[in-house]
Amino acid sequence: MAREKLKGKDILDLGYPESKVIGLALNLMEKYFKSTSKDDQLAMLNDLFHNPDKYRHHKKLEKLVQELDAEKDKMREVNLAESQLDFKTYGAEYIERGAVLQMETAMSLPITVAGALMPDAHQGYGLPIGGVLATENAVIPYGVGVDIGCRMCLTLYNLPVNLLDRDKSKFKQFLNDNTRFGAGNGFERPMDDPIFGRKEFKEIPLLKGLKQKAYDQIGSSGSGNHFVEFGIADITDKKNEMEVPVGQYLAVLSHSGSRGLGATIANHYTKLAMSTRKLPPHARHLAWLDMDSEEGQEYWQAMNLAGDYASACHHQIHKRLGDALGEKPLALIENHHNFAWKEEYEGQEVIVHRKGATPAGRGVLGIIPGSMASPGFIVRGKGVEEAVNSASHGAGRIMSRRQALDTITQKEIKEILAKHNVELIGGGIDEAPMAYKDINHVMKSQEELVEVLGTFTPRIVRMDR
Repeated sequence: MAREKLKGKDILDLGYPESKVIGLALNLMEKYFKSTSKDDQLAMLNDLFHNPDKYRHHKKLEKLVQELDAEKDKMREVNLAESQLDFKTYGAEYIERGAVLQMETAMSLPITVAGALMPDAHQGYGLPIGGVLATENAVIPYGVGVDIGCRMCLTLYNLPVNLLDRDKSKFKQFLNDNTRFGAGNGFERPMDDPIFGRKEFKEIPLLKGLKQKAYDQIGSSGSGNHFVEFGIADITDKKNEMEVPVGQYLAVLSHSGSRGLGATIANHYTKLAMSTRKLPPHARHLAWLDMDSEEGQEYWQAMNLAGDYASACHHQIHKRLGDALGEKPLALIENHHNFAWKEEYEGQEVIVHRKGATPAGRGVLGIIPGSMASPGFIVRGKGVEEAVNSASHGAGRIMSRRQALDTITQKEIKEILAKHNVELIGGGIDEAPMAYKDINHVMKSQEELVEVLGTFTPRIVRMDR
């Protein structure tokens, strides 16, 4: 049996900084300890990391100690506050303890100004999904998240809603022809977009090599919980900003983000932040970049580009489907999560991270989806400062993907979809409606944060697989 090979990630997990030290360690292990097991190699590297003086004159490893010393000199140790700042939790009865602990850790950072936990919250990496964190002059790449600028986009059409039942096969074909899902999947002839003329693709080294991939995937959607669906929008607010009369409209709702572009940006700058700030192990993914540093400014530009790219993808999805329908939309609403904004909080400028949470400032419109078998809500923010002007981004998971795969059957999914008259194209068991919290409970928990303008009920849903 072939020996399991050591990888850079294994060494990073020991606490080594993201730098040339990783490559040097891999090379030395391969050169001098090739016949040693992976576990023994890791034990040796772990011992060297914590007891460098033992290896300072080691003929084979002294160079690694020297390089590690140099990197440790650059790295700033960060201590968490002994008592964290207070934060408001909405819908606490629906939130797992792990998410609360993660939020408490985030509220202990020396850069933290304020925070809040939304009712759809569940555990993630670094900041929990549903976490809102305001910081002073600092941005946390993993406080933003991997799928940068992930968003909802809704268009309303002046078409009778009974078409969705009468011509179901035609609408399913519209989705099959005009949407693409999953890694590496795009259109044979992608539509161009002004975003590809942006200076960031020329000026930021990381982005130069990502432009072609971004072009190949423009107008497509990710996997997991991302979707494009036809459904019925029921507008109930007479004075809505969409300027459409109360009533029902045939509508398209999409949920997706910045594809591989955002994920690559997130991982690159998270490693960079972690290599310059050493936090306690349980807080390591909350490493930040100073906003007045070159790296912080570079990440900020890349993050905003990824957010605009995600928006461009949605606009192309809705244009393709609008063209298929032969209609122009009466209204378009979009809002996003997994992003950071410069905002004012109690009279000072802060960086507000909303990871799986959405802006809900006074008068800000948004869409908060449920599951594929429950309604989503079109909302207007009330601007509650205690919530850092935020609301949930959806229903939120009540089961992990693994739990869903282990406990839910395909038969159960078919039964609940039939009960709600929903047609599903693709989708996996891990995205079953039962894996999500009750959206009505979530909305009840945030009545003080948003007011409801209407609902969206899914009828024909397309997802990956």
